[in-house]
Amino acid sequence: MQDEDKQPGGISTVPIGNGRCAEAVPTHCARSLTGGGQTAHICLMGQTYVLRITRAGKLILTK
Repeated sequence: MQDEDKQPGGISTVPIGNGRCAEAVPTHCARSLTGGGQTAHICLMGQTYVLRITRAGKLILTK
């Protein structure tokens, strides 16, 4: 996004319609999450999900 304001630690703020910034949301690079590969495992509440980067550069998250 071109209108984001990058903060230390990968946190960014994104302007909303009224000129104010939305609450900062952690932002992570998918390539960093996958360690430069194509997949990463993400755990949440005892469930493991697979994040995959496709050849077309899209992200797919599956259980």
